[in-house]
Amino acid sequence: MSEGDAPLILTAELPPELHRRFTDLRTQHFPPERNYLEAHVTLFHALPAQCEDEARRYLARLVGEVPPIEGRVEGLMSLGGGTAIKLSSPDLLALRDEIAEHFRGMLTKQDQHRPRLHVTIQNKVTSKEAKALQAELSGLIEPREFAFPGLALHIYRGGPWEFVRRFAFRGK
Repeated sequence: MSEGDAPLILTAELPPELHRRFTDLRTQHFPPERNYLEAHVTLFHALPAQCEDEARRYLARLVGEVPPIEGRVEGLMSLGGGTAIKLSSPDLLALRDEIAEHFRGMLTKQDQHRPRLHVTIQNKVTSKEAKALQAELSGLIEPREFAFPGLALHIYRGGPWEFVRRFAFRGK
């Protein structure tokens, strides 16, 4: 992957307390040789690199009209070979749909579909290891309401993501 074609990743930011808690869980349970990232909620995995300037302008304009978006921690979610925290937010998915429509024709197959909102805390382990962690955490991850404070844009270069910009929701 050359410097100019590294895809863009768009995430929804978690409130600081949840971000810290879920990052701590990732640190404890994600295989350390592959744990380059803090807790995150991926909305798009690979917006085209050539869209970076457009994405910056579009997202800056968009977040000015959007208040912090309600979300909910639902509990644990099995990833087969991993474990995640399941989230729900109809309003965040609606905003994601709006962004997807803006970039229609430029999205990868994966990004053409609505994601299941989640924070991965363990991945690429055996099913047995994943089930053991889910049993261990059962009852510790309780449903609760929160608000997503904004979005963040990153560049994917094969390992740790390069932070580009935060877009705080500023609407009323």
